[in-house]
Amino acid sequence: MTSIAESGTAKPKKVLFYRHSALVRITHWLNVLCLSFLLMSGLQIFNAHPELYWGQYGADARPDPSFISIGAVEDGDTIRGITRIGPLSLPTTGVLGASTVDGELAPRAFPSWITIPSYQDLATGRRWHFFFAWFFVINGLVYLAYGLIAGHFRRDLAPAKGELTPSHLAHEVAEHARLRFPKGEQARHYNALQKLAYVAVIFVLLPLMVLTGLTMSPGFNAIFPWLLDVFGGRQSARTIHFITASLIVAFVIVHIVMVLVSGVWNNLRSMITGYYALRIEPGKETSK
Repeated sequence: MTSIAESGTAKPKKVLFYRHSALVRITHWLNVLCLSFLLMSGLQIFNAHPELYWGQYGADARPDPSFISIGAVEDGDTIRGITRIGPLSLPTTGVLGASTVDGELAPRAFPSWITIPSYQDLATGRRWHFFFAWFFVINGLVYLAYGLIAGHFRRDLAPAKGELTPSHLAHEVAEHARLRFPKGEQARHYNALQKLAYVAVIFVLLPLMVLTGLTMSPGFNAIFPWLLDVFGGRQSARTIHFITASLIVAFVIVHIVMVLVSGVWNNLRSMITGYYALRIEPGKETSK
């Protein structure tokens, strides 16, 4: 008699494995909270002076032109929003530079729906930003300590030598572009693109964002004045801070899209309960 497996009618087996520890899950969701408030309060702060410069300049000695600016210009009886990046000027009316406030267009770099508070208030925005900045730093230090002590970085995030070859990375890029994601036993581990993205965010972008934020603090400058030299001045630090924050937002957007297209419920369950479901073909089980 032919067995079910031999007849080719056996169904894949669903296996749950413990993917994320409790501390990884807790720090992940705290990061979601902190970064949300940091972004919205940071845009409130940026609105107070929506221009970025490069170099050793203060509030009363700014270079002209700025590196990036978001503002509004008069256009007859109304205004137009203009976003400028270097020599490139883009019309952004209704989104950046000029957005609707109480039913009318008003000059405002970022719209009210994405800032905390929604109305223009630099002092309140800074209080929100500083509170969640320190909360974020403490949460990050806890995660770093766990990652080093428990071997999380070495075990889960360090790419293997073979994963960094151009052919392997090109293959993974092509697979992601086709929305083909690892299945079965391969899904137990992060792929090379995930590892490189997480390493870049954890060890490059986030530290840069924190350090440039501290560099903009006069009180912190009094303790560590060399930071101003490292980043080329407070205005340069502000520009780097804005760019790193923008790159982190881009990472988060891509991350959310990947979660949605690769199995939203499975990914959410793993980050809430720790358990991720694999579909294992009969005869392909391992002891991992």
